[in-house]
Amino acid sequence: MAWYSKILMRLAQFIVANSEAILAAWERFARTVLPEAMMDSFALRDHAADLLLATVRDMESVQTAALRENKSGGYNDGSAVSLRLNGASEEHAIGRLGSGFDLLQLVSEYRALRASVLSLWRKSLPTADDRDVDDLHLFHESIDQSLAKAVSSYTKRVDQSRDLFLAILSHDLRNPLNSIAMSAAMIPLQHASDAESTETASQISSNVSLMARMIGDLLDYTRTRLGAGMPVSPAPMDLGALCREVFAEYRSGFPQRLIRLETKGDLTGDWDADRLRQAVSNLVGNAVQHGAEDVPVDLTVTEEASDVVVVVHNGGPSIPPGELTKIFEPLVRGSSAGRPRPNRPGSIGLGLYIAREIVLSHGGNIEVTSSEARGTTFTVRLPRHCLVRAGQPILDEKHIQTM
Repeated sequence: MAWYSKILMRLAQFIVANSEAILAAWERFARTVLPEAMMDSFALRDHAADLLLATVRDMESVQTAALRENKSGGYNDGSAVSLRLNGASEEHAIGRLGSGFDLLQLVSEYRALRASVLSLWRKSLPTADDRDVDDLHLFHESIDQSLAKAVSSYTKRVDQSRDLFLAILSHDLRNPLNSIAMSAAMIPLQHASDAESTETASQISSNVSLMARMIGDLLDYTRTRLGAGMPVSPAPMDLGALCREVFAEYRSGFPQRLIRLETKGDLTGDWDADRLRQAVSNLVGNAVQHGAEDVPVDLTVTEEASDVVVVVHNGGPSIPPGELTKIFEPLVRGSSAGRPRPNRPGSIGLGLYIAREIVLSHGGNIEVTSSEARGTTFTVRLPRHCLVRAGQPILDEKHIQTM
């Protein structure tokens, strides 16, 4: 009678009854993917038992056809059962990250878990049951949901750790860089008659300025990535005058390029002048870098009802449609010219991302269009009076505790 009951076990019941054999197989596989790690059985089975139990409860929960269809597409219903499964998956992923597993090793564990359960079930020679197909579907859906949550949690934690590292690194680099700048400024004062020393000091100062700009970009990047947002301090200003200054800087810095400026109407409003200078400069610099050298770069600033519109246009190769959708993403290098171009001096490839964040922090929007016939155009629309969106400190205690 006991053997008969065993034969009629549903898959979920089988997993519970054979959990030790499944966990042993899991442990053996974990040792093969990370053999150099001196981990005991408890560490190798980290959260595995909870994950198996959560999988079983998910399989045994009442699930409508609509819910199952949604789950197969990656959606979970937010029920206590789904939350328990997600929680176990997240804990396992974070634990594996802390133990030195990479993402491929984490994913391979799920493959091994799936194969172990199905192999043991098949070897038990269960009597065919009309519900077997449903059980298999439920099992696969549950494992897929768990895997998706594990991958999401793993990559999120990696991203957070990377961004925190960049924030600390760029923040701490400022002190030695300031020291270098001060030392370079002292050289001409101590060796006023030495032309070679003065030239060396000038080169050091120029390179310090470039490094300071790159560190500033990293700080801006990590500030937005860590949830603090781009801090702005709006005050009355003339955007036309600011753009004329940026225009003059690029005309002087790139005398071989034809750069044109056009301003129309009332261009005053409440904005953060330093931040908008950074955004406009990034857009013009991007146009100079990627535009055709024999086609003008046009900077146009006009009033439009309650907004002011800034347009930067350049000719040359268009941005491929596949890259157009991610042009503002950080650390993404395009290939609009057939091969990636090196970043301009003082840039680490965050210019367009930072420009977008500055515009958004002012309550505005930025769009880009690109074609071979019409060139590439970035359009920024800024409300004259924006709501202040104050940023938080980069490394405040709240963010550190959630890492």
